[in-house]
Amino acid sequence: MSSHTHSYPRNFSHIGISVPDLEKAVEFYTEVMGWYLIMPPTDITEDDSAIGLMCTDVFGEGWSSFRIAHLSTGDRIGVELFQFPQQQQPENNFEYWKTGVFHFCVQDPDLEGLAERIVRHGGKQRMPVRYYYPGEKPYRMVYMEDPFGNILEIYSHSYELTYSSGAYSG
Repeated sequence: MSSHTHSYPRNFSHIGISVPDLEKAVEFYTEVMGWYLIMPPTDITEDDSAIGLMCTDVFGEGWSSFRIAHLSTGDRIGVELFQFPQQQQPENNFEYWKTGVFHFCVQDPDLEGLAERIVRHGGKQRMPVRYYYPGEKPYRMVYMEDPFGNILEIYSHSYELTYSSGAYSG
């Protein structure tokens, strides 16, 4: 461990998303989002292999098995899709008031087009498209759900651009 105290911005590596149907999720995220499939759906079993031991460290004893696929976004962020045998579909997957990640966001200049594609492929649009600076700048956002109930947001422009002008002032 380094005792170096200087702080610097870490890069985002990947996000893990649980889904009830791995093949359908891979199809959705490669066809609708255009993400690259790096490792197709694979079975992981509780055993003494390196990955088996790693997973036991993470999940504890008795996790038995799960399935996983690895994807990558256009800007090289990894996406791990997990399907667990004891998978539970929450009735409300939008408990934003609870501590934890409640959404992830992708960026597409054709926000409306992507929103339509998501809905056409079994997802949901949770709200109308909204402008951050109506009549002034074209920055837009919308909250969606993938076909499995995971919450995703779409931005029309980069995070930095959207917030750089002292967000919401006006």
